[in-house]
Amino acid sequence: MTQLHAPAKRDADATRARILEAARTEFARSGLSGARIDDIAERAQANKRMIYHYFGNKEALFTAVLEAAYQHVKAAEAQLDLDSLSPRDALERLVRFTWDYYLENPEFMALANSVNLHRGRHIRCLDTPRSAQGLIDLVAGILDRGRAEGVFRAGVDATQLTITIAAIGCYYLSNRFTGSHLYQRDMMAPDALEARLAFNLDTIYRLVAR
Repeated sequence: MTQLHAPAKRDADATRARILEAARTEFARSGLSGARIDDIAERAQANKRMIYHYFGNKEALFTAVLEAAYQHVKAAEAQLDLDSLSPRDALERLVRFTWDYYLENPEFMALANSVNLHRGRHIRCLDTPRSAQGLIDLVAGILDRGRAEGVFRAGVDATQLTITIAAIGCYYLSNRFTGSHLYQRDMMAPDALEARLAFNLDTIYRLVAR
């Protein structure tokens, strides 16, 4: 009996995955309000009935997309193995990871912007752990080790530092179009990106250095 049902389950899982991928693209491009189920269905090569069957409605689909997005970033953070590095190297790896993640996953920032436009009500529905406490604890551990080794100063708040690491990358990239015009430079040129990452690393280290 299990073998008879396995192909149907695989087909259902594949369809659901295609819908989630299509929805992620459409929500990132048009936001929750602007995204259309018709466009998602066409991109996913599915029909609207299947979307409603698997997810219920557009808001529930948006929440499912967010769930998958936050699971992805948490899984990536879990692979960093920061405890094996010196405090300074661990902090550098975290800053580089955050920058690279935003660069490689621009839709993550777009989804976050859409969530904030709706005052965060969808993120409160997620099954994924609903806070960044795990990451904050990781940063706190790096700071503690750095203080013990005499390379980091005392009094640095781990939550504030976690927010700042995200902010200095996210702001630059999410404002790349207006910034390119206002600052009269191509903010996405390879040399500009390298210079920005170097500046981010220097900024974070200066915040914590003894």
